Amino acid sequence: MKDRRSTPTGSGAIIALLILVGTIGGGLLGQPTIGLLSGLALGIIIALLIYLGERGK
Repeated sequence: MKDRRSTPTGSGAIIALLILVGTIGGGLLGQPTIGLLSGLALGIIIALLIYLGERGK
């Protein structure tokens, strides 16, 4: 049975932050779309790693 005291960690803020950072960084390099997509991809990867780490607890 699942422990009711454990609370899941939200990863939406990480995804949103990396999208913004990627877009700004890409914009400074003249490629905001590539920055947005790379920030999104990195955010999703980190969110999945957090999810998989918590799932094993």
